[in-house]
Amino acid sequence: MNPRSIILDTDPGQDDALAIFLALASPEIELRSIVTVAGNVPQPLVTENALALLEVAGRTDVPVYRGADRPLIREQYTAEYVHGDTGIDGAGLPPPTAQPQELHGVHHLIEACLSAPAKSITLCPVGPLTNIALALATEPAIVDHIREVVWMGGSIAGAPNTQGVGEFNSYVDPHAVHIVLQSGVPLTMFPLDVTHQAILGPDALDRLRRYDTPVTRCCVGMSEFYAHHDEDRFGFEGAVMHDPCVIAYLIDPTLFEGRRMRVAVELADPDLLGRTYASSHGAEVLVMFEADSDRLIDLFVDRWSSL
Repeated sequence: MNPRSIILDTDPGQDDALAIFLALASPEIELRSIVTVAGNVPQPLVTENALALLEVAGRTDVPVYRGADRPLIREQYTAEYVHGDTGIDGAGLPPPTAQPQELHGVHHLIEACLSAPAKSITLCPVGPLTNIALALATEPAIVDHIREVVWMGGSIAGAPNTQGVGEFNSYVDPHAVHIVLQSGVPLTMFPLDVTHQAILGPDALDRLRRYDTPVTRCCVGMSEFYAHHDEDRFGFEGAVMHDPCVIAYLIDPTLFEGRRMRVAVELADPDLLGRTYASSHGAEVLVMFEADSDRLIDLFVDRWSSL
């Protein structure tokens, strides 16, 4: 079977970093490029983080494109209170030596899609949807070249993790969510309902420590730092692996169960801006709700330890 050709749109972020490592370690995935978006921390930190993570993994052949610096309309909101000042606190990585590509990330998305065969590119946004929305609004013809958009974002019935309203990626740029929902692109959504079942606990971290490689040391350090927020906020024993779920789904879809439903995002009520919810007026989305947690964590550990 040919590997799945993907572009990862990301705002590293510890869980974003672990999603990058998972994609690099998986023969089922062809990681064509990384596009960065302001989210967990501002630009240019997210871009520097992506470059540094590729360097520690020995994969500077993967090009990085700097994308949007801010959400479409609302003020920028970042999450240093979760991820630390760098966004990947705990990684202990030196500044990258490589540089991002000169082409803007949105233009890269458009060019990469238009130059690919029909229904061949999978876009994997694991941050705010700003870049994806800008690309779709600028050149709607890219829809015909996209096999699927697999997004980590939103929450249907799960407890919100941002400002008591909703999930962070949706909260940061709800107008981008609306554009993507209305674009007609095939969309699979990994909301908090399912990602809160993907917890990298102490046993998994102990398994990773035994390998003692630059990548596993980075994984452990980031996860230990990142775990504190969700342990305090939700009582989880470990770090929630939101973004790696997207890559795991592409490797083995049987790890998850979901259903098709219509989803909308709140834009009218300023107190609920960014909340995603089931609505008969929404767009049809494949929403994941259940994860095989034990198999999922085994996959993470096996793949990260192979880098």
